[in-house]
Amino acid sequence: MKIIVKNKSELPIYEQIEQQMKAQILDGTISEDEQLPSIRQLARDLKISVITTTRVYNDLADEGFIISVAGKGYFVAPRNNELLRERMLFEMEDGLQKAVENGRSAGLSDEEIIGALRQFMEG
Repeated sequence: MKIIVKNKSELPIYEQIEQQMKAQILDGTISEDEQLPSIRQLARDLKISVITTTRVYNDLADEGFIISVAGKGYFVAPRNNELLRERMLFEMEDGLQKAVENGRSAGLSDEEIIGALRQFMEG
């Protein structure tokens, strides 16, 4: 598992970690049933607060990406691809809705918003 935390990112650290872990779980980089580092170990590795890593693991568990096994730690949940796909689709739609609202607030036309999306996807 490789996680890169950018201090200058607009995203909070916990969101950066969550997004990277979700992506690695979905693309198979982190395998189903693979044991994850302990909360404290991940905090040490990333040089961040234990509170932050606890939030990451709790959020990922709440969303069904990982499971906690008492006395053993955290593991990647068995893949229920349809459930994960639906969650990711919801997050994408939510992000697109916010992007469209921001574009319209900035006075962009629908064509300009779609053009910006195309540029983003190509680059």
